[in-house]
Amino acid sequence: MMTMTDRSDTEQASLARTMVRAARAVRLSDLSAAACDKLKICLLDFLSCAFEARDLDWSRQAIAIAGKAASGATIVGTDIVASPSDAAFANATLGHGLVREDMHAGSIGHHGVVIWPVLLALAQRSQVSGAQLLTAAAVGYEAGGRLGRALFNADLARLFRPTGILGPVAGAVAGSCLLSLGENASVSALALAANASAGLNQWPHDGGSDMYFHPGAAARGAITAIALAEAGAYGSELILEGEAGLFAAFRRAPAPRAITLFPDGEEEILAVYNKPVPACNFAQTACQAALRVAEEIDNIAAVEQVTVHLPDAAIRYPGCDFAGPFERALQAKMSIQYGVAGALVRKVVDEDNYRRLDHPDILRLANMIQLRSDREFTAAFPASQGAEVEVGLAIGARISRRIPDVIAATEGEVRARFRCSAGGVLGADRADAIEEAVDHIERSDNAGRIAGLCALTIRGGKSRIAAARSAARGA
Repeated sequence: MMTMTDRSDTEQASLARTMVRAARAVRLSDLSAAACDKLKICLLDFLSCAFEARDLDWSRQAIAIAGKAASGATIVGTDIVASPSDAAFANATLGHGLVREDMHAGSIGHHGVVIWPVLLALAQRSQVSGAQLLTAAAVGYEAGGRLGRALFNADLARLFRPTGILGPVAGAVAGSCLLSLGENASVSALALAANASAGLNQWPHDGGSDMYFHPGAAARGAITAIALAEAGAYGSELILEGEAGLFAAFRRAPAPRAITLFPDGEEEILAVYNKPVPACNFAQTACQAALRVAEEIDNIAAVEQVTVHLPDAAIRYPGCDFAGPFERALQAKMSIQYGVAGALVRKVVDEDNYRRLDHPDILRLANMIQLRSDREFTAAFPASQGAEVEVGLAIGARISRRIPDVIAATEGEVRARFRCSAGGVLGADRADAIEEAVDHIERSDNAGRIAGLCALTIRGGKSRIAAARSAARGA
C-alpha cells in the first residue's frame, strides 16, 4: 500500500495534495490589492450579518448548545467564550441567519460564512498575524470556489447544499494555512474534513430550519479535522478522486484531472459578491428588477399579471419556484415569487419584508407570479445572473425591467450595514474599533484581537479598545 510519504514523492500527486501545495505556497504579497480589499469587506459583511441575526431563533439555538469555557473563542455579540469548534458553529449560524451572507455563484456556495468563523476561532486559539489570516481566507475562498465549480451543477444542487459540501474542505484548507500545518497534516485535514461534507436540500420543501445550521456544521467539521490532523490522524489521500471519494459520491462522475488554485493569477474572491437584500441568491436580481418596476406602479391593485424571466438554475434551485403558502420566513426568503411580490408592494426589500407573512397584497401577487426560463440568462449563468420582471396592469399597460446581472451591495453599503448592526449591539466606539482593525488587519501581529473586540463586554473597557486600535494602526 502506498503511504502518504510515498505518494508525496511521486510525480502524480493526488488532487488534495496538489491543492494543499498550491495553498501553502501563497503569501500575502501574491494577492492583488483588489483581493485584499475584497476580503476585508467580506469579513465586515460577515460580522454585520452575525450581529444583526444575533437574536433570531436559530442563532439563539446555536448559542444555547455551545459549551461555556473559561478560555477559548468568542461568540460574536455575546459574553460567551467557548471551544473553537463550538464558537465556530455558533458564529457560522449567526452569519447565515439573515440569508444575506456573501455569495460565489460559480460554485453556488457561501464560503465566507464558513471560512471566517473557522479562522476567527483558530486565531484566538493560536496567535497568528493579520497577514496570515488574510492569506488563509483568500486560500479558503479559492479552494471552495475551484472545487465547487468542478463539482456542482444544477442537478446536484437540487439535492445537496453546496455550502455544506464545500465548506468543510474550504475551511480546513484555510485553517491549515493559518496554523502553518505541514503538507502531510494539511492533506489529512482536507481529507478528514471532506468526510464531514453534508447538507441535504429537503428544507425548502418543508420549511425546515436545517439550512441555517449547514455552515455551522461545516465550520465545526473543518476545525475538528484540523485538530485530528494535528494529533496525527491520517486522512484518505484520494478523498477527492478515489472510487468512493467526493466526486464519485456526490457527482457520480470522475473527478477532473486537476483543480488548479489561482490559475493565471485569477482570484476566486473577486468572483464573490455581497448580497444587497436578505434573501436567496437566485432572488436577488429579480427583486432588483421588481423595485424598478414598482417605481412605475401607482396602484398595486391594478396589477393583473406578473412574469419573471430567469436563468434555468434559479428556477430549479429548491424553494425558489414557490408561490406559498408561507409558514416560515425562510420559505419566503427562498421564494422568488414572494421576493418579487414584496418588492412590488413595499417598494423596498429589507428584513421587514419577511417579518409578516400574511400581507394580502403580497400574497395575491406571489400567487399569480409565473417564472419563465430565459435562454440568454441561462447561457450567461454563472458568470452573470440576469432577471426580467414583466407586469401587466388592468388598464392594458405593460411594464418591464430587465437587468443583465445582479447589482452587488457596494462597499459603502456594506460598511453602513456593519456600523448599524455592530453599533446597535456594542456601541459606535466599538464598531469603529472593529472596522479599523479589519481595515488594517495586515499590520496586526495578533489577528485574534478582532474576534475579541466582537464580545459583548471587553475586560479593560476603553483602554483595551484604544490599545486594539493602536495595534491595528501598527503604532
